[in-house]
Amino acid sequence: MADIRPAEVTTILKREIEGYGKRLEWKSVGRVLQVGDGVARVYGLEGCMMSELLKFPNDVFGLALSLEEDNVGVVLLGSDTLVKEGDSVESLGRVISVPTGDALLGRVVDALGRPLDGKGPIRTTEADLRSIEGRSPSVVERQPVKEPLQTGIKAIDSMIPIGRGQRELLIGDRQTGKTAILLDAILNQKSTGGGDPENPSQVLCIYVATGQKQSTVVDVVSRLERHGAMAYSIVVSAPAGAEAAMQFISPYAGCSMGERFRDEGRHVLIVYDDLYKQAVAYRQVMLLLRRPPGREAFPGDIFNLHSRLLERAAKLAEDAPKMNPRFVKGGGSLTALPVVETQEGDYAAYIPTNVISITDGQIYLEPDLFNAGVRPAVNVGISVSRVGGNAQIPAMKKVAGGLRINLAQYRELKAFAQFGSDLDKATLAQITRGQRLEELLKQGQFAPMPVEEQVMAIYAGTKGFLDDLPIEKVRPFAEKLLAFLRSSRAEIGKTIRETKKLDPETEKKLDEAVAEAKTAFLAGRLG
Repeated sequence: MADIRPAEVTTILKREIEGYGKRLEWKSVGRVLQVGDGVARVYGLEGCMMSELLKFPNDVFGLALSLEEDNVGVVLLGSDTLVKEGDSVESLGRVISVPTGDALLGRVVDALGRPLDGKGPIRTTEADLRSIEGRSPSVVERQPVKEPLQTGIKAIDSMIPIGRGQRELLIGDRQTGKTAILLDAILNQKSTGGGDPENPSQVLCIYVATGQKQSTVVDVVSRLERHGAMAYSIVVSAPAGAEAAMQFISPYAGCSMGERFRDEGRHVLIVYDDLYKQAVAYRQVMLLLRRPPGREAFPGDIFNLHSRLLERAAKLAEDAPKMNPRFVKGGGSLTALPVVETQEGDYAAYIPTNVISITDGQIYLEPDLFNAGVRPAVNVGISVSRVGGNAQIPAMKKVAGGLRINLAQYRELKAFAQFGSDLDKATLAQITRGQRLEELLKQGQFAPMPVEEQVMAIYAGTKGFLDDLPIEKVRPFAEKLLAFLRSSRAEIGKTIRETKKLDPETEKKLDEAVAEAKTAFLAGRLG
């Protein structure tokens, strides 16, 4: 038996008593009354706040969304099979928040900001946490949208331009190329700062995948990595297999991450793919919480679900920090490109019309055009940007002025001409020009084009250089023309890029270069 000395015991006890500190914590704890279908009813959380984050056993979190007299309705942000009746529930004392900041760039996270890409933990602090709900900037804290956000897509940048701080809806049936346009827009932002997230000019991108197939999300991430775009991007993933609550909060989580950069003076592009699936997830959650259903069984606040999200997109005024100290630096922007999937082309349905009325314009992708090989399948008749020419460089505004009306008229005349009636010379010329412009605006996937090259290609079309070319030769000529201008007339593109204008001298040089290239092309000597 070991020899125990009383003096040693006394010394140890004294040391423990001296090191003892009163550590009393007040915690609000409740009990699960019932659980099922991703929803729990909790008793005993008298001080619970709306949208407060609650912790259940087995590292499952919940979101308080229904505060009733004797219980709290909680949607689970994890599997309900890990929670059972009688489990204790701890209130975390804060509304639901996500980590924000530079540490998230290049990562794939869930709607709570937890990493999904297997690249280890994301190093953020308590100070980096930001509530997923936030007040949108007031009118005086904003400035007008007047700086272009180039997508690299000819049909959009020329006819339906998007500005920094704008909200432009992408609407269309499934499989009409909506996600492809979003990806092209993200890839094209590499040109703003060389793909370096530390460059203040670099537009940062956030892709929010809500209700998408897991395979689609994986494909998006691999595309971004392959083209070097992941370094300045964040992917927030709430796929179809995730809990409905995770799907409905994912756009808000992505928006908070973007707002952090915007409030620090950076420029951010956020895409929500798609908000119809978010609305369906919200409907599911609200019906399970016994909220009364309205039109199409959506709850009464479904409009507010989208309006309070999209109102947070803004271009901040330069002096915004003087008006509100939450803005670290003025001049930043958050541009939103929400997607809404339609059923059988019904863009007058409930959710599409809601989002159309909230946004600053819409790009409608038509299945018939897509199936006819016109890609991107933009219907210029009902697509609109309410910012318009303010979001274009002067050179693009000059060359693309009549492009939209020409194409819209051509598509009307094309339908009329199918009846085989005799057409007058002017109508025939309009159809001829329209056919070539339609062909010119076709563009391959994942091949965004610099704005100066778009200007030069569209100039060739609107000035009639393509009118006497066979239709099948239009795209090959356009490609070889741009290659010729890049190699032999580089100063034209450089002037347009730097001055953003097409002055008479540059226009004369461009006329001569296009005429020379066309002669060489017809003689088989170009490229």
